[in-house]
Amino acid sequence: MSESLAKPAGDAKGLTLSHRQILVILSGLLLGMFLAALDQTIVSTAMRTVADKLDGQTAQAWVTTAYLITSTVSTPLYGKLSDMYGRKPFYLFAITIFVAGSLLSGIASDIYMLAAFRAVQGIGAGGLMSLAFAIVGDIVPPRQRGRYQAYFMAVFGTSSVLGPVVGGVLAGQDHILGFDGWRWIFLVNVPVGVLALTVVARVLNLPHTPRKARVDYLGAALLALAVVPLLTVAEQGNEWGWTSAGSLGLIAVGVVAAIAFVLWERAMGEDAILPLRLFNNSVFSVTSVMNFVVGMVMFGGIAAIPLYLQIVRGYSPTVAGFLSLPLMLGIMGSSFLSGQVMSRTGRYKVFPIVGGFFLLTGMLLSATLTPDVAIVVPMAYMMVIGAGLGLSMQTLIVAVQNAVPARDMGVSTSSAQFFRTMGGTFGTAVFLSVLFNSVAGNIRDRFTDASHTEPGALRQALAQLTGQQRELLAGGGGQSSLNDTSFIGQLPEVLKNVFLHGFNDSMSTVFLLAGLLAIPAIVLGFFVREIPLRTTAGISAAAQEDDAKAVAPAVH
Repeated sequence: MSESLAKPAGDAKGLTLSHRQILVILSGLLLGMFLAALDQTIVSTAMRTVADKLDGQTAQAWVTTAYLITSTVSTPLYGKLSDMYGRKPFYLFAITIFVAGSLLSGIASDIYMLAAFRAVQGIGAGGLMSLAFAIVGDIVPPRQRGRYQAYFMAVFGTSSVLGPVVGGVLAGQDHILGFDGWRWIFLVNVPVGVLALTVVARVLNLPHTPRKARVDYLGAALLALAVVPLLTVAEQGNEWGWTSAGSLGLIAVGVVAAIAFVLWERAMGEDAILPLRLFNNSVFSVTSVMNFVVGMVMFGGIAAIPLYLQIVRGYSPTVAGFLSLPLMLGIMGSSFLSGQVMSRTGRYKVFPIVGGFFLLTGMLLSATLTPDVAIVVPMAYMMVIGAGLGLSMQTLIVAVQNAVPARDMGVSTSSAQFFRTMGGTFGTAVFLSVLFNSVAGNIRDRFTDASHTEPGALRQALAQLTGQQRELLAGGGGQSSLNDTSFIGQLPEVLKNVFLHGFNDSMSTVFLLAGLLAIPAIVLGFFVREIPLRTTAGISAAAQEDDAKAVAPAVH
């Protein structure tokens, strides 16, 4: 097997891997993806406990922001550099940096040190996802890609369920093997990462033809200068104020840098970190916008699901993780089904369109949820949303990998991941901003309704309120109210209903906006040009392109 996986570059156009050989390579890729996916769910579940332990509750957002910024900015770099020098060294580098960042995060002594080490983790995470999908594009023909989509979706599904459980358990332990329990949230990545590093180093031996090009250092710097301020505002704007001097200043810097980036990339031509000629390809340009929109719906809309389960329904993060299982089942089921149909028919355009309708339907149905509806109802709606995501996410990646030259496999795949991540960041910021800014008003409205329907019980309950709860009812709670909602469960029934219905009203608004945002994704789906799926893997197709390019001058 190792011999067939290590053919010289000149024989790349004849490379054909068996199903078993592909699964061996996938084992390493999936371990790497599992690292990144599991880390996000574990950390998000336990972050509040970690911040308490490090006495940094007010600065905890920077831990998330630092990771997000470095992972997003590094994604296009991995794509371009791997096209030039090969996937394996950069995938090994990504795993190594991620493990090093995890180890450092596990020994952090304060919240700002943790944020810095999470930034190191993010540099590695930027390559774990995008390069995994690019490598699959290298070894599996687009026509056969559907056979393997379910494996990737299984990783996301498993991490989404295991993450809250593992994060809750580890954060709840005082000590494990001599270390604080919360530190294992990061340290658990080390053995998994070492295993992934070992497997990838042994099995990922694919031919690669080095491509001569200048490294676009200035383009990378301008991209970072454009993205970092915008991501920072997206993450921190709700706290700073969207129209504050700091927010507006960062937005201005980001916009100016983005314009400079486009101008420089045009001047760099083929050496650009993101060649602008790719946008001349209608499939690449349309799917890039679709990835941004789907990312907004996916991350922004879904961000309200755990809040609904934990705040409105009162479930623990661990239980909420299990209750979210239908979302993952929907993703895995629809992804597997669409993959099988693509393999048999070669057709794929219909899936993002149908997926958009599923997203629209699932989000609009979720907007009708109430605090007392049977729990199977939101679980059913989650499955509908998951089906929409499963039909959209992988299909869009396959579409763009199939439409661009095979030599651009890395940069096109990482670009798809980049636009989806950017969309997810801004979607989360916008939707949670709507949630934070509307919850106090909705609670006041519910309080007014209760004062008319149950005046006696309400007066009696008001006498038991704390200062924080009175502040929220007066409209001063805002985002801080979401930092600690445990008091709701101890309130008298009439006031408990006021708070729960107020939160529920805000979450319904978020679901409604997410559903409406799915409409542009549906419309854009009709403009995707359906190109017959290639029957050759990316490496073979790239070798054929190189041969054709070499023959062309001789003909002239």
